[in-house]
Amino acid sequence: MNYQPHEYQKYAIDFVETHKESALLLDLGLGKSSIALTAINDLLFDYFLVHKVLVVAPIRVCVNTWTSEIKKWDHLRDLKYSLCVGDERTRKRALYADADVYIINRENVEWLINKSGVRFDFDMIVIDELSSFKNGKSKRFQALLKVRPLVKRIVGLTGTPSSNGLMDLWAEYRLLDLGKRLGRFITHYRETYFVPDKRNQEIVFSYKPKLGAEEEIYKQIEDITISMKAIDHLQMPKLIVNDYKVELEAKERKQYESLSKTLVLELGDEDITVANAGVLSNKLHQMASGSLYFEDHSFVEIHDKKLDALEDLIEGANGESLLVAYWFKSDLERIVKRLQKIKEKTDISFEVLDKPSAIEKWNKGEINVGLIHPQSAGHGLNLQEGGHQLIWFSLTWSLELYQQAIGRLYRQGQTSKSVVITRIVAKDTIDEDVIKALDKKERTQDALIEAIKAHVKGGNRQ
Repeated sequence: MNYQPHEYQKYAIDFVETHKESALLLDLGLGKSSIALTAINDLLFDYFLVHKVLVVAPIRVCVNTWTSEIKKWDHLRDLKYSLCVGDERTRKRALYADADVYIINRENVEWLINKSGVRFDFDMIVIDELSSFKNGKSKRFQALLKVRPLVKRIVGLTGTPSSNGLMDLWAEYRLLDLGKRLGRFITHYRETYFVPDKRNQEIVFSYKPKLGAEEEIYKQIEDITISMKAIDHLQMPKLIVNDYKVELEAKERKQYESLSKTLVLELGDEDITVANAGVLSNKLHQMASGSLYFEDHSFVEIHDKKLDALEDLIEGANGESLLVAYWFKSDLERIVKRLQKIKEKTDISFEVLDKPSAIEKWNKGEINVGLIHPQSAGHGLNLQEGGHQLIWFSLTWSLELYQQAIGRLYRQGQTSKSVVITRIVAKDTIDEDVIKALDKKERTQDALIEAIKAHVKGGNRQ
């Protein structure tokens, strides 16, 4: 296929080529991988500035996105790639193969650098989903930081750079510029731009930005950062978000409030004890969705209100394809059980979209209900050809996973005039708190995006 980049893509390609360090904060659907691959191709074969490139990405994005993008575009036909995933023997063979681009999943970065025995001679790194390196204490971060001085060029790609607040940015930019802009140490960054927020005497649980800190942080990173929102550059469909509220019955409400207030809920012969607020939050989240786990990982059903709502939504779709996101394994088990019952009365088809074959069937319109977990379908998967409606059976607290899951449908290539997101919400439960938290985090995220939005201009290659 002939690659005809949009103007914003041309600008982004040039930005990567003219900056040894670059962060592309590009909204979902703007074609991050094709931009990066085009720049790689130019740097390899036109400017001879790099000779061996390492791409680090989520496992499913390695397999389903990067390889297919290379095969898709005519101008990349000379680009040789090696997919370094699978068992250790397969990965090693792939790393020794003759190629220009080596694609490895982020979970194996530490193995590659510290355990594989393969010489690290890459002179360019592309990190797809830079936000997955926001933890400066993680093994993958520490390993990549160790070899970072050996690399001449580095590119970070993400649509959600600060999904949990501005503190996330330090580790991401530490990898990109070795601490030149936000400091070499998280303590220095924290002391410079933040003050304690929630604390218990000497123990600080969280920090908040100092007055004017956001603007100063954006100013520090803007020279190597471009940011674009899809709505500014593409003819995007209308995004419609609806909340479908369900109400617990008196008995179910009493159980929910009992757990919330007393931290102990007795169900039959089992006792569920909540040790801390985090666990309590998770338990309440489970109950709002309709089930509750025991210590042995079995679960008991609390209510089927969300299942009834899902069945109503499927009936109301009149055969149109629906993507359904779930969070707990118990949700999936219960949803599948209900869908099997529905199938006995109708010709509905459903499948978990956890394999390339299932994704292909979805995009061909052969599946009525596609089931996805945000952690496995959050990054890089193109599902927009199969439908334009997403139902959240149970929500996630993670803004990043939330936005990425929506972005599977709300992206370039979506032919429908609208993308409809329906969140099934248990009224007066923690579901409503999750939505508030997501909305609050999104405002912080948007502030960063807006602050360093790209103004299309030229530059000099380095």
